Amino acid sequence: MPDTLATDAEIEQLTSALQTPGADDVGAIDALLTRYPDDPRLHFMRGSVLAGQAEHIKAHASLTRAVELAPEFAIARYQLGFFELTSGEADQALSTWGPLLKAPKDNYLRVFVEGMTHVIRDEFTEAFAKFERGIALNQENEPLNGDIQLLMRELRAKMESGGDAPPPSDGDGDGDTTSPSALLLGQLGGNRTIN
Repeated sequence: MPDTLATDAEIEQLTSALQTPGADDVGAIDALLTRYPDDPRLHFMRGSVLAGQAEHIKAHASLTRAVELAPEFAIARYQLGFFELTSGEADQALSTWGPLLKAPKDNYLRVFVEGMTHVIRDEFTEAFAKFERGIALNQENEPLNGDIQLLMRELRAKMESGGDAPPPSDGDGDGDTTSPSALLLGQLGGNRTIN
């Protein structure tokens, strides 16, 4: 049976190559994908790079494939849900994140998802409390903590610049699109990448 996953050395080499300015990141990932088309880590990396390049349709396809290949790949599932949320698909994000809500209560991804569900409902006090707890729990993915802190800063800025917070949206995508969370998440539009 042929190997279906890239070796740790190949992943490390690819990760180093992706940190080189001006490199063809997607091309480097695609080169490995031709050898390991069923490696969910490669699809996740490809989706993250494409999201950063605002290639939304391709990014969504790659992130979706990563989760299809490895449903338990928690960070890929989180990233896919976040991408869907910032693309205005709150219901789909909640569906994608569903399995993460079954993780232990001290799992940082679960806590971040709980915070995101509060953001969807414009429940900022509760969201910030969850985000702070998730950051404290997350000792393994510092870039993710930085992204959550950025989200919190931007949400606070939107709330402060907009005066009183508008009434909560119903989260179905058909409600008030002028809430601070809707404005911010729409502006992020999948451009943030969670590592």
